[in-house]
Amino acid sequence: MEIIYLCFFAFLAGFIDSVVGGGGLIQLPALLVIMPNTPVPVLLGTGKLVSISGTASSLLRYSRDVRINWKSLLPAAVTAFVFSFLGARAISHLPVEALRPMVLFLLIAVAFYTFWKKDLGSLHAPRLSVTKERWYAILAGMAIGFYDGFFGPGTGSFLIFVFIGIFGFSFVAASASAKVVNLATNLSALGYFVWKGYVLYQIALPMAACNIVGSVVGTQVALKQGSGFVRRLFLVVVTAIILKFAYDTFQKGRF
Repeated sequence: MEIIYLCFFAFLAGFIDSVVGGGGLIQLPALLVIMPNTPVPVLLGTGKLVSISGTASSLLRYSRDVRINWKSLLPAAVTAFVFSFLGARAISHLPVEALRPMVLFLLIAVAFYTFWKKDLGSLHAPRLSVTKERWYAILAGMAIGFYDGFFGPGTGSFLIFVFIGIFGFSFVAASASAKVVNLATNLSALGYFVWKGYVLYQIALPMAACNIVGSVVGTQVALKQGSGFVRRLFLVVVTAIILKFAYDTFQKGRF
């Protein structure tokens, strides 16, 4: 019975994550609640295998209909891969909880700016030269890759906002581009978890199948409904992440 519930949440996470990121907000809590006696690193590794399956399938589907600038995004993906590993290594040397107030503030700023600027991401109008776009993508890969390896929550949403706010992409193009970088950061973390043996394959594989189905459905809906739908869902997911961050921060007295 547990696997049925987990597969349902994996499908839902795949759907949400394929459109605006934030699937981990659904999937990881589900794993923690349904499998409370399993060590957290094992749940993280299992969830990472599930997530990377959906992200890869979503990217493949987006690439058929959305123009992806591989020349800029592949270098960004490589730097994100490296810095995600460095971020994971830095956990033991830096206070993770010190990031919570800053991340909460950034997420609130992202939500307000997106809500206030109604036309944000409605049109795909890249504003950077080819050279600048490549360097900005590399810098984004470094910063967000490190953050994903070190902390993680909201990575997909931050990537989408960067591609819209700085690069001038539409919400749909930003979602597709974010998948390239996110796939690299997830792959880096998954390599570590597999090496350590922190993956329950008997749980991860059926969940991955459902996550892929959810990702395919979500990508299809995003492409059909367009940037307006993605923008609204983006605001809903970012608001949910903000509420969770605020609850965790105030509950444990981190302010």
